[in-house]
Formats: sequence, structure tokens, C-alpha cells
Amino acid sequence: MHLKRSITRKEFAQLLVVVLVGWFIGALLRDVAPVGRDVGANPIARAMLEDEVSPSWTVGAPTLSVVVFTDYQCPACKLASPAFHAAVARDGHTRVIYRDWPIFGLRSERAARVAIAAARQGIYPALHDRLMAERRVIDEMVLREDLEAAGGNWAMTQRDLRAHANDIDAQLERNSRDAASLKVAGTPAYLIGPLLVTGALDESGFTKAIVAARAQVR
Repeated sequence: MHLKRSITRKEFAQLLVVVLVGWFIGALLRDVAPVGRDVGANPIARAMLEDEVSPSWTVGAPTLSVVVFTDYQCPACKLASPAFHAAVARDGHTRVIYRDWPIFGLRSERAARVAIAAARQGIYPALHDRLMAERRVIDEMVLREDLEAAGGNWAMTQRDLRAHANDIDAQLERNSRDAASLKVAGTPAYLIGPLLVTGALDESGFTKAIVAARAQVR
């Protein structure tokens, strides 16, 4: 996978402003727009909802699966993450499947690799949340701090990165390929049951999408 160079602090700030403006405009239109795009007939989408390989987070006894495509340097992903997790927690019966899709440069790829490797220690959801909340440039020092704060062992992670490099490569390639199969243009994107939602939503928007998706799978 060919990746762009890492973005600078200034570029990140400019992206954040653009995302915030876009999110505000989108929020004004959301109430009259359809909730997501129905991709339930796509066999790859159906397979993604049954993914047992990617890191996941389960709330209660799940009756709905959600696949999340994210990048740890994506401003829209960071904006949407707390609202998404609040909606999932409130719903109480959802399985979240994480698909790291590092499209914002080399730092994004490194963060994704560390997160995937750390899943072997059972800390992926906690590390994911910390990286999504991170406002510093995600360099090696920040990655180590966040991983250890999430309960992980940095030395073990480094060993797993080397020992399972081919598996991590394959996982990232699969995530990119599956995103392309759904015609996803960028992050964040959410496959909520049969509904594909792209872009950042607020908590009420995610709740609306979850309710709509669950109504279709019954």
C-alpha cells in the first residue's frame, strides 16, 4: 500500500477546521437525509460484519455488528469517536469491529501497526480510545505513552511487530481492499449492519443509524 507523507501540525490544524465546518453543515442536513447507504446485498459487506479476526469491542449481548474504518490522524475520526462510542454504549447490544485504514501518512501507518500488534495483549479498545483522544502529533514517544497507559507492554509490542509483520501487512491490505469494495472514499466510515455511513456524526446521528440498521436486520 502506497502511503502519503506524514502531515505537519499546521496541516493537521487546517484539516481540523475544514472538518468542523463540514460537520456543522452536515449536521444541518442530516435530519432530512437518508440514514446511510444500504449495502446489505454486498457479500463482502456481509462477510465484514462476521469478521472474527480484526480487533473488536462487544457491548452486552450483541444483536448488531458495526465495522469502523478509522485513521488515528484523521480529524473527523477524532471528532466522531466519543459520540460513536457513547451511542454504542447507550444501545447496549452492539459488537464493534475495528478496521485500521491509515491513509494520512507514515505516522498513521505506524500507529495502526502498533495498535494491531497490541491487540495480542488484549488492549486494543483501550489503546484505540487513547489514540483517538490524542491531540499531540503521534510520534514514537506518544505511541509508547498511550500504549503503556492502556495497560500494554512496549517491549512485547515491539517483538510482536517484528514476529507478526506479515500478518499485520495482510490485515492492513485487507482493510484497504474492503474499503475500496464498498466505494469508501476516506475515513471515518461505519458499516452499521447493512447501512454504510460515511463521515462524522453526533451521538444522536449514530443512534438514529443504529436504530435504522437494527430495524432492517430483524
